[in-house]
Amino acid sequence: MAKPLTDSEKRKQISVRGIAGLGDVAEVRKSFNRHLHFTLVKDRNVATPRDYFFALAHTVRDHLVGRWIRTQQHYYERDPKRIYYLSLEFYMGRTLQNTMVNLGLQNACDEAIYQLGLDLEELEEIEEDAGLGNGGLGRLAACFLDSMATLGLAAYGYGIRYEFGIFNQKIVNGWQVEEADDWLRYGNPWEKARPEYMLPVHFYGRVEHTPEGVRWLDTQVVLAMPYDTPVPGYKNNTVNTMRLWSAKAPNDFKLHDFNVGGYIEAVLDRNLAENISRVLYPNDNFFEGKELRLKQEYFVVAATLQDIIRRFKSSKFGCRDPVRTCFETFPDKVAIQLNDTHPALAIPELMRILVDVEKVDWDKAWEITKKTCAYTNHTVLPEALERWPVSMFEKLLPRHLDIIYAINQRHLDHVAALFPGDVDRLRRMSVIEEGDCKRINMAHLCVIGTHAVNGVARIHSEIVKQSVFKDFYELEPEKFQNKTNGITPRRWLLLCNPGLADTIVEKIGEGFLTDLSQLKKLLPLASDEALIRDVAKVKQENKLKFSAFLEKEYKVKINPSSMFDVHVKRIHEYKRQLLNCLHVVTLYNRIKKDPARPFVPRTVMIGGKAAPGYHMAKMIIKLVTSIGDVVNHDPVVGDRLKVIFLENYRVSLAEKVIPAADLSQQISTAGTEASGTGNMKFMLNGALTIGTMDGANVEMAEEAGAENLFIFGLRVEDVEALDQKGYHAREYYDRLPELRQAVDQISSGFFSPKEPDCFKDVVNMLLNHDRFKVFADYEAYVACQGQVDQLYRNPKEWTKKVIKNIACSGKFSSDRTITEYARDIWGVEPSDLQIPPPNLPKD
Repeated sequence: MAKPLTDSEKRKQISVRGIAGLGDVAEVRKSFNRHLHFTLVKDRNVATPRDYFFALAHTVRDHLVGRWIRTQQHYYERDPKRIYYLSLEFYMGRTLQNTMVNLGLQNACDEAIYQLGLDLEELEEIEEDAGLGNGGLGRLAACFLDSMATLGLAAYGYGIRYEFGIFNQKIVNGWQVEEADDWLRYGNPWEKARPEYMLPVHFYGRVEHTPEGVRWLDTQVVLAMPYDTPVPGYKNNTVNTMRLWSAKAPNDFKLHDFNVGGYIEAVLDRNLAENISRVLYPNDNFFEGKELRLKQEYFVVAATLQDIIRRFKSSKFGCRDPVRTCFETFPDKVAIQLNDTHPALAIPELMRILVDVEKVDWDKAWEITKKTCAYTNHTVLPEALERWPVSMFEKLLPRHLDIIYAINQRHLDHVAALFPGDVDRLRRMSVIEEGDCKRINMAHLCVIGTHAVNGVARIHSEIVKQSVFKDFYELEPEKFQNKTNGITPRRWLLLCNPGLADTIVEKIGEGFLTDLSQLKKLLPLASDEALIRDVAKVKQENKLKFSAFLEKEYKVKINPSSMFDVHVKRIHEYKRQLLNCLHVVTLYNRIKKDPARPFVPRTVMIGGKAAPGYHMAKMIIKLVTSIGDVVNHDPVVGDRLKVIFLENYRVSLAEKVIPAADLSQQISTAGTEASGTGNMKFMLNGALTIGTMDGANVEMAEEAGAENLFIFGLRVEDVEALDQKGYHAREYYDRLPELRQAVDQISSGFFSPKEPDCFKDVVNMLLNHDRFKVFADYEAYVACQGQVDQLYRNPKEWTKKVIKNIACSGKFSSDRTITEYARDIWGVEPSDLQIPPPNLPKD
């Protein structure tokens, strides 16, 4: 079997990055050696691989800094409208290679490192992922930052610098075990602390109404320390900023509460304040109403708004004094995008600052707030919606509770005037939900307090208008928009799949990297023999490389000519990893029943993290690993079927598995996955999709033609009809022998002989209270998988469909998404202006 080319060897053959000039290489070498010299303290003369990594990271960072400073000066002089993207999650992954790609340095670095007798790929592997996100929402924020910089927008990402990101997942005896992700242990070469911009954030206290206005008194103060990370655009010398806040206790924290004897305890108690930025809540699509989480949400919002207002006041024609005191122009200079409801407190906080601090009258302040803020909705699942207890607000943020009540009262007065006597409508539309525990519905606050509300795929935006926010849509239909998600083609093609990127460049040039719609030029070439051969060859190389990785990591022998069937995403019932499991068991049973029949060999890979408190998700992981234990060791099956659970799925692992995948599983129950972005990454990297008509799958089928995807299963309206009629899983279980056999095997302990009852909970859920209708789609899914097998037997026809998919994936660039946000929501125009590089004069 041919040994796979390393990325290093491939890069030697690659045109897309341009040939590195000898001067560049010499400069990188010199810079690298200088950094290495300063890294090695005098008593330690032997460099470790980590020393080499840091020397290279600092070398690359040197190229960023001049551009970063120049970009910020450029904004300061031009005073454009600034975009503030507020998110509790930024799932950045690794930064080194992405920075080299976006600055056009990759070849020079590769050559220099090679000349120094080192391997660039090995150094890249040393970097920790910045895992400050759970999944789709946080990774979307990262793609958006890349696109905003590439489109020359004056944009800032604001979030929290979690000391511990999403946990590292270990699989022990088939069960998920969480480990803390101490990603900052060895330092972070990409961030710059900015203590000069440290800001106070207030909690607790009491509210006093005085003739001069309202005052929020006797608060506890936590300091917010900003850390800035540069965000480079693609080859345009623009470098924007992601500013993440870290919580610091003030030096007098708790000391005044103690006599001298309590000094040590008081200093130790500083942890209580600093816990705010300690750890990312590891829930995806699930609301956990913990006080610490509410503190995190207010912390990021309060610090960010102070920063925004400071910049607004001082940014005018290069003047450093706070010259803007009138807030009339605030919405012309500031756009705040709320990434889901997590930063919803920006609405009452901006009102508090305008009314209490800046003494703007209420109606004017409300108009400014609405014009400035916009809200992106990410989910329609009821358990994901944030509904905070009023009692918690009362204690933690008493002034904000007052403001929310006042906002709600005016809103309900307006609704009552339009719909007199419709009490039920008032109840449905209130921000305050009455009941045993009064709650604040943050999504309602977001809809009321913004000028634009968007879903993240066309079908999702329709559901938002027709069900979740139906009453609000009737009230203000002009507010509701759709902005279908996208992914950055820099990380998700150029960086992770250089072979495919180069194949495309040879055919259509490299313009597609900043205008992905140019991939359409590949359509007429879908039957071109040479292109079919090249695309298939790249896929095979990626599969060989990933096989070698799996063999090293999992000690399992992979058949690289088998179909790589990949299902990677957070583990959740609605994403239906269980449907995939049932198909695997069905295939296994068919092989056992008739071993002589020709089967298309498959390597099924399932990966993803389960929220630590989500029992069913953890059971699903155990089931996948248990099925794998049986299937992988059955001599009758051989290498025709393998099941692998990909441990600790994260951005850096996605960059390896996605380019190697043949089949992409996107099989959520119709109407539950808002968009999905993994689906787009697989499409761009030459995998075919098996999926339901859900989220962005609908638009993928529209772009590429439904005949070039494997679409199956209930549509949204079928799911609704089934809900009306009543879903009875038993009917399918009784009617479909293969389904019944699979369920019985799982139930009886066939896959868990040492613990026969291990999966009773799973089977009970599937039979008696499955909200996501796994059995209802089983028959269609298995039949559709049969069509997948049939096509895979004809490699040429398969690759033709792959090329059509790649050619039609242009819509799913985050550049397109951000261009739509800019024009339709933020009122700014993207710019292809190249800021001159630091070594050239500005004019």
